[in-house]
Amino acid sequence: MAQEILQVSPLPPFMMKALQEADYIVHDHTHIKDPGALSKVTAIVGTGAAKVDKKLLMMLPHVKLIAICGVGYDGVDVAAAIEKGIIVTHTPGVLTDDVADLAIGLMLSIGRRIPQADKFVRNGDWVDDVFALTHKVSGARLGILGMGRIGRAIAKRASAFDMRIAYTGRQAKADLPYDFYKTPVELAAAVDYLVVAVTGGGDTQKLIGAPVLQALGPKGYLINIARGSVVDQPVLVQALKDKAIAGVALDVFWDEPVIDPELRRLSNVVLTPHIASATVETRQAMAALTLDNLQAFYERKVLPTPVPECQSLET
Repeated sequence: MAQEILQVSPLPPFMMKALQEADYIVHDHTHIKDPGALSKVTAIVGTGAAKVDKKLLMMLPHVKLIAICGVGYDGVDVAAAIEKGIIVTHTPGVLTDDVADLAIGLMLSIGRRIPQADKFVRNGDWVDDVFALTHKVSGARLGILGMGRIGRAIAKRASAFDMRIAYTGRQAKADLPYDFYKTPVELAAAVDYLVVAVTGGGDTQKLIGAPVLQALGPKGYLINIARGSVVDQPVLVQALKDKAIAGVALDVFWDEPVIDPELRRLSNVVLTPHIASATVETRQAMAALTLDNLQAFYERKVLPTPVPECQSLET
């Protein structure tokens, strides 16, 4: 018997194909054709951008799994899900390398002003002018806000650039040789490049605000590959306009894909469209892990990757 699931955010075509080949009946939440679908679905599938709140869950009496194709799941009301006996899964690990790669790429891009240099050449400015000097990345001081899988992968890559690495998080990691700072403000004051690699959600919302940016200072750069909600964006824009920090490289934003026009106008900014995990190889691996979670759920097996809050729950 085919299982019926609810799609709550756009899924890549190869994942939709895989779901259909596995004989799942997929209902699109944005335009449900079957009036009785909400009472038939037993699982929800979506990307890290999915919004699954208590109101939606109340409309789905038989759902017992939320399978997120992404490492972040801050759009899911996990507490409400657990209250209803619903387990949430995600896809950690498989996207670590790509996200860390982009963090390094963004750091090089903003420090060496690579996109600006490209524009300088394309516009023909090189004919009559000289591109301004940039700042060295190798040997610089790197601060990593959040030392989980992705933070560790960033540090591993940065060590090849002989960077002096420091970090902050909930607690110091005994197995790491890097300097630990108790607060983001203390970390920001000690580094040239500050990379945000924490999870999203209420606990980290606007974690990067005026105090952190002031500590980072006019020679410091901010790189965010985590969640847009972690940075107080209006405060960041003002800091950039005031040259209170040297520059910023962002892959995530508050209201993406709508971007503050000020960010697009500023010259000390590098922007990418939330592409940290957006490689063919990684997106396929994420889709495969999501399908593994679905299959394990329906076969009543141990789920490969429940979110931390659900790891003690049984299927």
